[in-house]
Amino acid sequence: MRQNPARRTALLDAAIDVLAREGSRGLTLRAIDKEAGVPTGTASNYFANRDELLTQVMRRTRERLTPDPEALAETMKQAPSHELAAELMRQLLTRMRNDRAGNLAMLELRLEATRRADLHTELSGFLAEENRQVVDYHLTAGLPGDRTGVALLYFAMFGLIVDDLTVPAILEPYSTDDLIEQMVNRLLP
Repeated sequence: MRQNPARRTALLDAAIDVLAREGSRGLTLRAIDKEAGVPTGTASNYFANRDELLTQVMRRTRERLTPDPEALAETMKQAPSHELAAELMRQLLTRMRNDRAGNLAMLELRLEATRRADLHTELSGFLAEENRQVVDYHLTAGLPGDRTGVALLYFAMFGLIVDDLTVPAILEPYSTDDLIEQMVNRLLP
């Protein structure tokens, strides 16, 4: 396997774009090579098999969708409050909108995991750990709510994000800022 980290990242980003645009069936090594603008056969030098590719795509989507540590630190200078929790949710939605392909690719991976036991195991563990870290961060930061309320907030945000990215017309009658505000206030007493 090749070890050029920049090339591997470029191939993973190309895979994310293909997965978001074409779905799981369109995700082939040849399609990745074409999307990345590299010679045919390049991706096969970096990924031993489809399972390895999907696992690495999963990890790369999370890297892309993770908040910038400096921007998060700046936001967290505010006193813990419902307003800060709502601001964090608005920033989450903005990040997801700004990397639509990364988010859609992750949705495709979730669907693919229903058909591939190894990916299901990997993705389940990965997302469960991510959820635990998010909830722990929220509580450790002194933001309002208990473990269950914070989990409910993030699950509700996931639904809002999926709708926003896939069928935004159903959200048109609502202000997403108002929806986020209401979710925070109702779920985090």
